[in-house]
Amino acid sequence: MSEGSTRTLAAAARSGVPSPGPAAAPGERHGAAERDTRARVARLILEHGPITASALGERVGLTPAAVRRHLDALLAEGMIEVRRARPQARRGRGRPAKWFAITDAGRSAFVHAYDDLATAALRFLAEKNGERAVAEFARRQIADLERRYHPVVQAAPPHQRVRKLAEALSGDGYAAAAAEAPRPGGGEQLCQHHCPVAHVAAEFPQLCEAETEAFSRLLGTPVQRLATIAHGDGICTTHVSPRSLCEGAGTSQAPPAERPEGAPAGRSGDAAADAGSGSPK
Repeated sequence: MSEGSTRTLAAAARSGVPSPGPAAAPGERHGAAERDTRARVARLILEHGPITASALGERVGLTPAAVRRHLDALLAEGMIEVRRARPQARRGRGRPAKWFAITDAGRSAFVHAYDDLATAALRFLAEKNGERAVAEFARRQIADLERRYHPVVQAAPPHQRVRKLAEALSGDGYAAAAAEAPRPGGGEQLCQHHCPVAHVAAEFPQLCEAETEAFSRLLGTPVQRLATIAHGDGICTTHVSPRSLCEGAGTSQAPPAERPEGAPAGRSGDAAADAGSGSPK
């Protein structure tokens, strides 16, 4: 992806968020205004496409020549593509209207632009309030997922809960699956083939840690994160200890509301999983 398209999509991601800084020269202001307008055009195509140039001009308030300039730039960068109107959609004579739609590369660029914005926001939070604030933010973010998954997982028999959790995660785009663990000591593995926050979690592992803690509480047994996409692994892999190990040791997981603050379940789960496997981390 070109540097220009990266700047365009970054502008789209932060649209509506002012960016303080020193006054720019007239030429720089013109370039920034062009990028901001192109970002608005790209966002409209993402949200409302396929869409015609005339419809874009009406929404953005641009002349036909200005719209064509931005569309030509986005086409050259591979961010959008042209689609012809279906025969039944044509009206009257003349050349069929061109419809513009976002490409897979363009959609992916929006995702990475939002990642950059999220990473910058977490850096700011860490600088102002410390790493503990980032960890608390991560736990709050995962809390909604945990609340939604809790009734689904708890309604299943204990031996099916990992599979039910995988199905719930897949419904949110994580492409998850459950399987028996190949390591000694038994248990299961929860594998996530996609991570929506992988780029952000590469710098802020607190996001992965909060997710691991939530898995332990949902499944009622210790878990251990073995691999993460954020750290360069192909799959996020979590080992789930057998419930018999947890029950035999006389331990149980407190429900989320009763878990003492400062005692994350994911860390205690790691230790218990290591004890059960007989191998160090």
